[in-house]
Amino acid sequence: MAYGIKVCLSEESPVSPVNPVVARQKKTRKLRGHVSAGHGRVGKHRKHPGGRGNAGGLLHRRANFDKYHPGYFGKCGMRYFHLTRNKYHCPTINVDKLWTLVSEQTRTHYAEKTEKAPVIDVVRAGYYKVLGKGLLPKQAVVVKAKFFSRTAEKKIKDVGGSCVLVA
Repeated sequence: MAYGIKVCLSEESPVSPVNPVVARQKKTRKLRGHVSAGHGRVGKHRKHPGGRGNAGGLLHRRANFDKYHPGYFGKCGMRYFHLTRNKYHCPTINVDKLWTLVSEQTRTHYAEKTEKAPVIDVVRAGYYKVLGKGLLPKQAVVVKAKFFSRTAEKKIKDVGGSCVLVA
């Protein structure tokens, strides 16, 4: 056995401490003849010469920040300490869509029995306010909601229904 050559007689994986990676598979082979292999000559391959991350945004990287990220530094306006978004959440539904909240089977059932009226709870369906756009079929209905517009209330009562306010 000659010096510097390892011979593998066992059934191991092709790349292991016994079988090192072949030179043609290594990336460093590609950079032969390019002196420093992409790591420069003077500063060598050192740690973080420009600082880590966005360091130097007001100093040596100022041109980049001014050109590509204007307004990145500094303050603007006043801070709103306890900003509560969507404070007045009030989803709405129109009168013409009320019957879509119950099944077609329920509607036909109550169309035959006129002494009873179906109860449509719009709050349970995720709406708070009933608005008056559109037409209602001539069928009595009890609508439960947190808010009603004047026109919605009028249209519901005109077909023989009633509006129930829910807290």
